[in-house]
Amino acid sequence: MTPIIYSEEFAKHFTGEAHPERAERIVATFNALRKTSWADKIQWLEPSSMETPLVLSLIHEVHIPEYVQAVEEFANNNGQHADNDIPTNIQVTEIGGFRIVDGQYQYFDADVSVCRDSYNVALLAVRAWMDGVDLAISNGRPAFVLARPPGHHALSNRGMGFCLFGNAAIAANYALKQSEINRVGILDWDIHHGNGTQALVENNPDIAFCSLHEMQCYPNTGYPSEKGKYDNVLNIPILAGSKLARYEQAFETEVLPFFTKFQPDLLIVSAGYDANLADPLSEVCLQPSDYGKLTQYCLQLTNKIVFGLEGGYAVKELTESVVATIEQLNM
Repeated sequence: MTPIIYSEEFAKHFTGEAHPERAERIVATFNALRKTSWADKIQWLEPSSMETPLVLSLIHEVHIPEYVQAVEEFANNNGQHADNDIPTNIQVTEIGGFRIVDGQYQYFDADVSVCRDSYNVALLAVRAWMDGVDLAISNGRPAFVLARPPGHHALSNRGMGFCLFGNAAIAANYALKQSEINRVGILDWDIHHGNGTQALVENNPDIAFCSLHEMQCYPNTGYPSEKGKYDNVLNIPILAGSKLARYEQAFETEVLPFFTKFQPDLLIVSAGYDANLADPLSEVCLQPSDYGKLTQYCLQLTNKIVFGLEGGYAVKELTESVVATIEQLNM
């Protein structure tokens, strides 16, 4: 059975009805998975009740405390947006995309929405990714984390690109604390470069990061010349209009050799599904079934894999893509 970590609480991170990263994404995916012919092969799990201080200590390893506090304080402030008109005698500072007005935290970045429940939901998402690590290690088989908000754009001092906390980087650091794990690979197949994850792990010789992403696409980072401090970073540009054949070429000639040389004890996949032809935020032309092939490539490296949801904004194609991934894990 394939464990999937999911909670209805993840829907409480409200981003707005028109926001691409909205609760409908995972609710629809949950419902689609329950309707598959192999639904009995799924083990549905709630995130564990891991102590918040432990979770925060791991978050603080990659994010500055001031930023984490800003997320919490803004959520506690009911997620109200800052007024545009601020008297000139009022002190204004900025931390992590938050505008602090006389000590009150207020948000102004349209990409990253925060509501009253967002801080606690983001903590729950981090916990779910950590649970995925525990399950992959203990079972020796893949686990899937169906959580939100996503995290691969989050930097140490700010959220960006719909992301609050760097889930994949936090999970990798957590994995390295386990006695069975000496090296962790992170594969990011989201169509947008995982700039946050790269920035958070590229100076760690025990973590290797590889991203396949569309160039000239948000956040306009991830050049092949970026190799990491220990030659532990591989960025693979994907051109607009590319199809599965381009990914097959990339996996066979670059991705697999890169990770085979590194020999990770655990693979973390930032599983974004926005390279689909139907996705409104990219110009790459994958089909949902193609993600089954990408999953097969991952399984050539190891069975200890944590797949964690990142992007994917065409809801029907997102659900079909996740189904294609998990179907391979059940074969």
